[in-house]
Amino acid sequence: MRIALYEPDIPQNVGTIIRLGAGLGIPVDLVEPLGFVWSDARLRRAGMDYLALAEVHRHASWAAFRRARPGRLVLLTRHAATPYTGFAFAAGDTLLLGRESAGVPPVVHAAADARVTVPLRPGLRSLNVAVVAAMVLGEALRQVNGFPPPAPDGPEGTMT
Repeated sequence: MRIALYEPDIPQNVGTIIRLGAGLGIPVDLVEPLGFVWSDARLRRAGMDYLALAEVHRHASWAAFRRARPGRLVLLTRHAATPYTGFAFAAGDTLLLGRESAGVPPVVHAAADARVTVPLRPGLRSLNVAVVAAMVLGEALRQVNGFPPPAPDGPEGTMT
């Protein structure tokens, strides 16, 4: 399983998702161009010391990403009919999230093998992209029994 971000705008969200990936052993793909400078201090602050522990792959374009990641692409979008809790995830899936400011263009939407959404109350537009990534990744990992095993002597790390 992987998380991919399409042309992300906000370094703090990218840092948070990289930290999520590092903590759960999930690679993170970034489809460029990024909406910020990669060395941005806000990215480092959000990712903290997890950047060195994360598996991050940067792709120069959508086409480069598609050549490198040919598996099933699951787009997380508000323009989907299927709730993520009603979708059957597979271990080889890549969960794709769009730009915070604009989502993904039609060509990317059309390239997805599946589209899922987080159901929201009427009148609400969206949730933060890092929150959506964590919610959907948690369900996907639960379905495929993909969470890392606990440390032999008990839980070492917890949410903080």
